[in-house]
Amino acid sequence: MKQQFELLAPGGDLDSIKAAIAAGADAVYCGLDSFNARKRAVNLSFDELSGVIRLAHQHRCQVFLTLNIIILENELPALLRLLNQLVNSKIDGLIVQDLGLFYLLSKHFTSLEIHASTQVTTHNEGQILFLNKLGVSRVNLSRELNIKEIKTLTMLGHQHNILSEVFVHGSYCISFSGLCYFSSVESGNSGNRGRCSQPCRDKYEKTATGFDHPLNLKDNSAFFDLATLADAGVDSLKIEGRIKGASYVHTVINSWRKQLNNFYNQGRVLDDNSDLYKVFNRDFSNGFLKGDINKLMFIDNPRDNTLKHIEQQNAEAGAEEIEQAKQTLYNEKIAMVRTVEENIKDLTIAKTPLIIAISGELNQKLVVSVSSPKESFVVHSQSVLMQADQATINLSALQKRFKSLNDGQFVIEKLLVDDLQSDLCIPFNELTRIKNSIAFLLNGAVELVKPVLMPILKKAADNKTDPRLAVLIASETDLHLCQLSSVDIYYKLPDSFKKGSSQLVDLFLNNGKLIPWFPSILIAEDYLAAAEFLKQLQPKLIVTNNTGIAYLASELGINWVAGPYLNISNSLSLLALKETFNCSGAFISNELNKAQIRKIVRPDRFKLFYSLYHPILLMASRQCFFQQTVGCKKLSIDAQCIQKCKKSASIINLKGIAFSIDKQKGGYPSIYSSQPFLNTEIVNELPDMFTHFLIDLTDIGGGRHITRDKRRLIELFTDLVNGCTDAGSALKEVITCSSNEQYKKGL
Repeated sequence: MKQQFELLAPGGDLDSIKAAIAAGADAVYCGLDSFNARKRAVNLSFDELSGVIRLAHQHRCQVFLTLNIIILENELPALLRLLNQLVNSKIDGLIVQDLGLFYLLSKHFTSLEIHASTQVTTHNEGQILFLNKLGVSRVNLSRELNIKEIKTLTMLGHQHNILSEVFVHGSYCISFSGLCYFSSVESGNSGNRGRCSQPCRDKYEKTATGFDHPLNLKDNSAFFDLATLADAGVDSLKIEGRIKGASYVHTVINSWRKQLNNFYNQGRVLDDNSDLYKVFNRDFSNGFLKGDINKLMFIDNPRDNTLKHIEQQNAEAGAEEIEQAKQTLYNEKIAMVRTVEENIKDLTIAKTPLIIAISGELNQKLVVSVSSPKESFVVHSQSVLMQADQATINLSALQKRFKSLNDGQFVIEKLLVDDLQSDLCIPFNELTRIKNSIAFLLNGAVELVKPVLMPILKKAADNKTDPRLAVLIASETDLHLCQLSSVDIYYKLPDSFKKGSSQLVDLFLNNGKLIPWFPSILIAEDYLAAAEFLKQLQPKLIVTNNTGIAYLASELGINWVAGPYLNISNSLSLLALKETFNCSGAFISNELNKAQIRKIVRPDRFKLFYSLYHPILLMASRQCFFQQTVGCKKLSIDAQCIQKCKKSASIINLKGIAFSIDKQKGGYPSIYSSQPFLNTEIVNELPDMFTHFLIDLTDIGGGRHITRDKRRLIELFTDLVNGCTDAGSALKEVITCSSNEQYKKGL
């Protein structure tokens, strides 16, 4: 028999969740009205979630809750309250992005299954091991990986009891997930907070190659790739679509269920995916999975492709036949909606009704009989009923004492006291014990987990020294800056280490002041080469934006600092880094504002960093941005592209705002804001917060941002962090065009 995959369905609202269950999903992922990365979905209340869990389990379907955003410091108490509820629910897993939440779960809620979100951007072996130390049981691998890369990570995961989950159908993100700040910068709606406004789908001024939507990818579909996914050992096939409706979810899940059943029973896949074209789609591609990243993955229309597909399928037919085909599609869509309505009409998330009958006489024990449609039992008091002087056990008192039994799963339908003799009393702690006994039995005779209290976060007691300035460079032409004794010099390493790593070792050995700065994305051989570089060099300190390198540095005993693209936004994330991975410092996310940063508590003997000045990265991609903008002769990206290509271009949206496209040798294609980030205010507004400040002097975009004297810039920023009152004004005179909107707005 072929490997049995889990079919994992999206659930944005109750009807779509019911549709997924009715269509044969093995599991569904959904979000509450807080702490999840699909704010545009309807989402659920906690009581609704409890009902969904009950309904799904009745149909042998699991439920995973999305808590897949970065968490702010002031949200930690509310998050803890939610976890204290979830630990006593029957939720099957939590999907997580934030390091602080990983820490809370792994330390205090070990009974809850932890799944790493696609927002974690897991794409190399070291990251699997990093997540393993945080107690993760399942990883949603990066959408950009090919099947060979997926197989390698899946096999490693299985060695550590970690399941692999792969997106196989639905929207592609053109950016690496969790590393896209386009929406955050352009509209103030952060993708790391579930508010992505999808500027990648926007219309732009027509490019040189004639495209209006140069960043818009077709949808992902691996509908015909089950054999390769099975060979790779993939455990779960994930369908995207939490902002899609019930008809979409039912149609897609039903199609995939038929495909899977045929694969299991017949050993082959069906060659008909026509139903997938009858619901929302942007046409389909499996380019990332196949490792064929080509220009055919783009489509110059972000809207529904269903009618366009009809026209393409009937290209040689007459106008009348095409209209008839469109009418047929319309009728089929209506029929799909009615089918879903019929299939879900009897699926209910109603709470289980309880009938509680209370009886008792003087000098006898109180008897509490509890019944529901599924079970019945009796609970007795330990002491006997006594004659009451004042407070008596009556209906009002019992309703008040037992009201907490009305929770997400149960509702007291009737509370009967007809057989309870009047004017009697019993110690109220007896009623509390009885209520707790009822809750215990209703929970399957499993003790409820007691609430966890928020860890006490103490401010660092170590003496804070004056902040130090660090400078990031990426070119050997800037090595002369190492002569400056007053600043630390970080050297930005390339995304690709497959070639030239030995020269990089020599570069650092010959320039002892340089501190390696590792990038966010290190896939397959690039990660292995980067890991070998780290082992050979054995530096005293590194900065890394990649958790795979962080894991390795921790294992090798190398001091490391968490870079700005690890999206650190709360104190528990700092504790996770320090206690679990021996991290010596971390950058705070540049998406936070002053009030959000101020609340973060720095641990003892831990350095806190902030980037004052840098090009604003909007996104990086494994796809090529030049094919749809200025053009490229290659149909597909090959091994030489990342190594040798060095181009720049721009796109302009319909508001007239330009964005810079940049490709450095050895780097992934990236898009930057036309203005660099400059925040001089934070030095004075949060004077005791940071131990280090960074300025990024890399020549991004052909050096457009850095056309001035770098030594002079370093002098001015040094004056700024040393408290010179005029330095901020002087910097703004030199850097005449900049932005710190992210610092003003925050998350």
